[in-house]
Amino acid sequence: MSEVPANAAGVQGQYAAQVAADLEANRKEQERISAEVAALTEQLQVLESDHALLVNMQQALGANGTDGAPAGAAKKAASRAKAAPKSQRAKKAGTPRKKKSAAPATPPAKAAGKSAAKPTATKSTTAKATPKVPAARTPEPTLGELIRDHLAGQSEPRSSAEIASALTEAHPDRTIKTTVVRTTVEKLVAKSQVQRTRQGSSVFYSAAAPSEKSAPAQPEPAAS
Repeated sequence: MSEVPANAAGVQGQYAAQVAADLEANRKEQERISAEVAALTEQLQVLESDHALLVNMQQALGANGTDGAPAGAAKKAASRAKAAPKSQRAKKAGTPRKKKSAAPATPPAKAAGKSAAKPTATKSTTAKATPKVPAARTPEPTLGELIRDHLAGQSEPRSSAEIASALTEAHPDRTIKTTVVRTTVEKLVAKSQVQRTRQGSSVFYSAAAPSEKSAPAQPEPAAS
């Protein structure tokens, strides 16, 4: 009879260990998916801003193309108005005219002023028709770049919660979660871009030390 409770306790312990392992795997999978969702959300925001910029550019270019039609119609109307007085003069040439006193000629200064005013008007209309293209938006730094820059300026190791809090204060326009920061900084540790240290049950991160090749050579002591 004593062997049955002992076997039951052993099986229960195996189930408890299996459940604990499954819970840990589930938690890690949730963190991984949360990090991917955050990265995809950031990419979607960048694509939406680029889309709005391209739409504005397309509208500006379309307005510039439609402005050419009224200008061409205005030129045709002006050419017809100039040709009309010539035909009227040709008709009147066949009928006898009464002698009239010669009209005073238009002063050359006024005629020159009228002709000079036309090019100025055309320049002003072309200047108004030119659309203003908005400046291209510079891409924002990634979360990994923000974490590396933050750790490079710290003299002591920081936890993932401290890193997330500091980045949230420095970039209030971005949504930064502690779980996403933990997953991203672990990826940087795997790439040897960040160092990880443990103090009891807590984990802290710091900037990676420079390699020995990039370290400056120490001067040799002078011989006594």
